[in-house]
Amino acid sequence: MSEFKKERAQLPDGLIDFSLKIIKGEKPAEAVKANQELIDSVNPMQVITLVDVLVGMNLPMPELKSGINKLLNLFFVALDNYPDAVIEKDSFPDLLRRNNEEMDRRLKSMRPLIRKVNKNKHDPETKKDLLEGFHGLMVFENHYVIKENVLFPVLEKYWPDYKCLQVMWSFHDDIRRNLKQIISQLKKVELDLAKFNKLAGDLFFNMLAIKFREEKILFPVMMQSIPLREIKQMLTNSKDLQFPFIRPEFPGEDTIKPVEGPGGVLNLGTGMLTLEQIKMLFNHLPVDITFVDENNKVKYFSTPEKRIFPRSTGIIGRDVRNCHPPESVHVVEDIIEEFRAGKQDKATFWIKMGEVYVMIQYFAVRDEKNKYCGVVEVSQEISEIRQIKGERRLLEWKTEKF
Repeated sequence: MSEFKKERAQLPDGLIDFSLKIIKGEKPAEAVKANQELIDSVNPMQVITLVDVLVGMNLPMPELKSGINKLLNLFFVALDNYPDAVIEKDSFPDLLRRNNEEMDRRLKSMRPLIRKVNKNKHDPETKKDLLEGFHGLMVFENHYVIKENVLFPVLEKYWPDYKCLQVMWSFHDDIRRNLKQIISQLKKVELDLAKFNKLAGDLFFNMLAIKFREEKILFPVMMQSIPLREIKQMLTNSKDLQFPFIRPEFPGEDTIKPVEGPGGVLNLGTGMLTLEQIKMLFNHLPVDITFVDENNKVKYFSTPEKRIFPRSTGIIGRDVRNCHPPESVHVVEDIIEEFRAGKQDKATFWIKMGEVYVMIQYFAVRDEKNKYCGVVEVSQEISEIRQIKGERRLLEWKTEKF
């Protein structure tokens, strides 16, 4: 495989104007009729560049996503006829593809159950089977997590037109949200059939659409533009994130020890520690830590026993703006700019994730001269802390739990 960065595709004359007419709903039937030859000749590289251009126009994300769905529906035949990517068995893209196939199979197995519940929404066995089926799909979120944390950073590195990934990430979030809402509906005594059908329809459409876009757009371009060594490394980087259904076997690896400084220790001013001790210290704190430097590049994250938010070594060196979905990235940018300008030093948020509460804090990092050096993100599960009442003395540590 040749090792080169992907060049921006040359877009055919009229493609952007045509796309905007479809997105804006400006006489779409006439636009399609006048541009049928253009529609029939679109290739994956052009789609990636086109979406990058459209994202750069700062269209509202809901309008953009709806428009992209319409465009890709029009481009379906051309993309479906484009040669499939040649993918090595058990490679990173092959595992993504095989997990897609299993997801597709599971969706198809639930269609008869959906028809059945529409005939009798009070049938407890059908609701139970549906609940079990949709619960089983929850693990497919790992597929999206692996893409966001392992695949996307590499594509950003080699593609000049990677803004399409922001849109795909937003669709991932739609799928996550729909799946949770479907499960919530099925747990209710009285099933709102109209709402359930709408949520299930959106979920099926989005999951299958993302599958098509991975296999017919992402993979063909990826296999032409990403070096083989990077593709192999992506499989290694996904080790701790775990594929949803079809999982690779990783050979046992010796623990890589960090290189220590002269004398084996580092003078931290308030003590002397080896690099190994520093690593253990960070990883034993009951928090997730991520450090982003003054250039907005991710430089480090801790690996505690139970992480709240998944991380992969693929994000090291990644622009922090690309580590967040498009709907919330502007908040992160605002925080960093406030820190950089010296207007703020801390930002705190807390959210409910299922049955647990999580507190997320951002702290500005400055040197002795108050120069901005980056930001550290600290996330902590605080469900137990929220339950604390009264006092508990040091000598009582073995006799009481909160």
